[in-house]
Amino acid sequence: MIRRERLTAQLDGDFVVFLIGMRINKPLMLHKWMPVARAMPRMIDELSRQPERGFLHAEMWFSRTIILVQYWRSMEQLLAYAKDREAEHLPAWQAFNKAIGTDGSVGIWHETYAASPGSYENIYVNMPPFGLGRAGTLEPVSGGRQSAAGRMAAQRQHSQP
Repeated sequence: MIRRERLTAQLDGDFVVFLIGMRINKPLMLHKWMPVARAMPRMIDELSRQPERGFLHAEMWFSRTIILVQYWRSMEQLLAYAKDREAEHLPAWQAFNKAIGTDGSVGIWHETYAASPGSYENIYVNMPPFGLGRAGTLEPVSGGRQSAAGRMAAQRQHSQP
């Protein structure tokens, strides 16, 4: 459902934004990149069924470069999932290293950012709930939150005890 008003997202406390993806360097080598592309949806399904792990939400785009933006409650929870031998991630990572390693057929990458109140801002206009707006809550933009600086200041004030 498209929300026509100007909205901003709120997520109480600290959280983590995790960008992860892959790049198909050799598109004709389906047998190399297809298993990598299939691994992430399995992880997202697993995490969605286990909210206690701290996973909040993900958005995904698929092209030659596949990008997932994930939101996590804490860095500790993200790292614990990455190292969990019983979860989907570690076997997928080991399979990648065994089948592909550094042969150049498929690139993988990730970036991790810790966010705290006042260190981020956002705006959504004519959008369905998306990104941080799905991980947290959407609120109408009002008062001093009309600008990016105003939204960041409002985040800082909201977090103060």
